[in-house]
Amino acid sequence: MSSEAASSTPLKVVLVEDDAAFQEAFRTALAAAPDLLMVGVAATAAEARAMLAGPPADVLVVDLGLPDGSGIEIIGEANARWPGCAIMVATTFADERHVIASIEAGASGYLLKDSPLPTIAQDIRVLHGGGSPISPRIARQVLMRFRPDEKPAVDGAANGEAIDKSGVPSLSEREKETLQLITRGFSFEEIAELMGVSRNTVLTFVRRIYAKLEVRSKTEAVFEARAYGLL
Repeated sequence: MSSEAASSTPLKVVLVEDDAAFQEAFRTALAAAPDLLMVGVAATAAEARAMLAGPPADVLVVDLGLPDGSGIEIIGEANARWPGCAIMVATTFADERHVIASIEAGASGYLLKDSPLPTIAQDIRVLHGGGSPISPRIARQVLMRFRPDEKPAVDGAANGEAIDKSGVPSLSEREKETLQLITRGFSFEEIAELMGVSRNTVLTFVRRIYAKLEVRSKTEAVFEARAYGLL
């Protein structure tokens, strides 16, 4: 029953984008998705802030290069004003500085505009379901950032082959399984079904993972887990 109720209420989507051609392509893509409803478009940071003062949307898609400011600022403000809103970047900026700053500000997805726009509807669904749609080029870049060139060896270890694991969080097998499924973009409901447990049990695993990795979001959990070599 809950899935039927969810499908009958379209997700409210807001776009912050100054490029008219992208706006139109985005509208067209969402128009073909009955479960998604575009409720607002802002072409400037000022217009975006005005919308943030109103009713919250379910999903916010933000370009970083706005004519009167940075989309990263909008992400941070949206994260504070609309805490229940899932935020995704759609931009041409592929450098590490913009990527990391966007994630730290509160974005859970990062797509480059060279990604196929017809898939944006599914990307939005994945994002709202708890996934983190990220363009492959961006994902590789971010993961490389958390992959140190050298790892400390235990004192007396030959050739540095023995790695000091004392600071690595210890996850149970079920927690690792949950984290793997989160990484693959599954929602909590889908994870529960795949693991044969209740959604509340999955949420318990997630809370333990967050506590052990000292993070507050799925994206941070995935990045930290990869940094520790847990994935």
